[in-house]
Amino acid sequence: MSSVKQYMKFVKPYKWKIVATILIGIIKFGIPLLMPLILKYVIDNIINAEGLSSPEKTTNLLWLMGISFVVFLVLRPPVEYIRQYLAQWVGNKILYDIRDRLFDHLQKLSLKYYSKTKTGEIISRVIHDVEQTKTFVMTGLMNVWLDLVTILIAIGIMMTMDVGLTLVAIILFPFYGFSIKYFYGKLRRLTRERSQALAEVQGHLHERVQGVPVTRSFALEDYEQTQFSYRNENFLDKALKHTSWNAKTFAVTNTITDLAPLLVIAYAGYQVIHGNLTLGTMVAFVGYMERVYSPLRRLINSSTTLVQSIASIDRVFELLNEKYDVVDKKDAKKLMNVEGHVDIENVSFRYDEEELEVLNNVTLHVKAGETIAFVGMSGGGKSTLISLIPRFYDVTKGAIKVDGNNVQHVNARSLRNNIGMVLQDNTLFSESIAMNIRMGKPDATDEEVVAAAKAANAHEFIESLPYGYDTFVGERGVKLSGGQKQRIAIARVFLKNPPILIFDEATSALDLESEHTIQEALEKLASERTTFIVAHRLATITHADRIVLIENGEIVEVGSHEELMRKQGGYYNLYQVQHLDDGTI
Repeated sequence: MSSVKQYMKFVKPYKWKIVATILIGIIKFGIPLLMPLILKYVIDNIINAEGLSSPEKTTNLLWLMGISFVVFLVLRPPVEYIRQYLAQWVGNKILYDIRDRLFDHLQKLSLKYYSKTKTGEIISRVIHDVEQTKTFVMTGLMNVWLDLVTILIAIGIMMTMDVGLTLVAIILFPFYGFSIKYFYGKLRRLTRERSQALAEVQGHLHERVQGVPVTRSFALEDYEQTQFSYRNENFLDKALKHTSWNAKTFAVTNTITDLAPLLVIAYAGYQVIHGNLTLGTMVAFVGYMERVYSPLRRLINSSTTLVQSIASIDRVFELLNEKYDVVDKKDAKKLMNVEGHVDIENVSFRYDEEELEVLNNVTLHVKAGETIAFVGMSGGGKSTLISLIPRFYDVTKGAIKVDGNNVQHVNARSLRNNIGMVLQDNTLFSESIAMNIRMGKPDATDEEVVAAAKAANAHEFIESLPYGYDTFVGERGVKLSGGQKQRIAIARVFLKNPPILIFDEATSALDLESEHTIQEALEKLASERTTFIVAHRLATITHADRIVLIENGEIVEVGSHEELMRKQGGYYNLYQVQHLDDGTI
């Protein structure tokens, strides 16, 4: 299905309002079409009327002007207001619906999509491109029809005055059709290229703004300026190509627009000189030329903006049509009353079909309330394995089961409702501390929020802040230390109170004092819950019921700390190396 057809599905609920806008617009544009007729009447029937005296001419003129003033002063303003308001209301409502649908769509896209797509480019499509599509509604579905109707009414009035002169007036119309067909096919492609180049600039800018501390610490300002200039120059090149082609379009079409009135003046002047046409009719025709060719000029301009908006529609629906990697089955059931048994059965996984397997035939059975620690060298597959439990990705082979239910056969949201995660770099939103803790349970009371903070050893530092729980943390929690951010992340998991926990390097980036405080909170949180821990610092997981050593996507050792130390295998070697590095041996 084409992107325009998909866009029309968002337009459909407002079709009658669009029809009403067009009908009111016809009145709005129709009223000015009276002006040349008024001018013709004044010249032919008042000024040049031989049978009327000057007082009679004056009386007729005053009556005509009085009626005209009523029409233009009393009738036209409310019609203009209603049309403008309705048009903008419909346009903005459609944009609201599209953005709402896009945000819902973005929340369902897999982590794989976000790993290969820049945030700035996504934002560019949701904000800039969606805004550009408004032109399609305002221009393509409203103004184009109004301009066409205006042209048809004007030509109809002209036909009643003089058929031959009307044919002269519209003789250049076919050239418009040829110019539009020639120019606007390429213009759509150039517009898409320009929009993509702009999105690349925005994506790069968003990423670099977030990475300013890195740029400063490595003194990379000149290098980064070069990198930005490269993308900025690419956008400039695409923008200038678009501008050049657009300028050629206007040059040709506006030349046609300017030639047409000259033809009318020449022919009408000849007819007046030879007594075949009244002066009033000639003046009226020249007036109608403006009424015909101004809408026609707007149509040409509309064609340009429509091409731009359609290119934006293509980009918006390219995002909206992005496939989900994780999809609930039609008969998926909700996961309720979870005890916490987790079975990983012959699981293999690769991120893309052409890539090598990250996990190979992994099997592990975990009892409810058990604490399992995954250890091993970086890149071994530990974090990948735990990301399969909440079904951030679907396994390539095998199955993961929670309480005997294959996670691919249950509702993904209900599965994640029963899992709490504390990561190495937890995202905090630029809201208050209380709001960030409430992410674990949006309808939680203030008392529940405070209780969760106390359980996470966070209450004391929160109370010391200027505004306590109402303190805003800044973007990504920039106003807080690493340990403070972790404690807030732990507090919201306490508030969620899930039966299954996942800790992925939750303390690896912290100082020893913060680590001790947070380790206490984590152990309290993990009490009587099924817990999975990924850790590089082995001293933090010696208490685990079982430790699983993963190498190259396979389980090579399983046992308690004491059992694995007695075995003196891979885990023993890792532990010895870490203690030598720490200076404890």
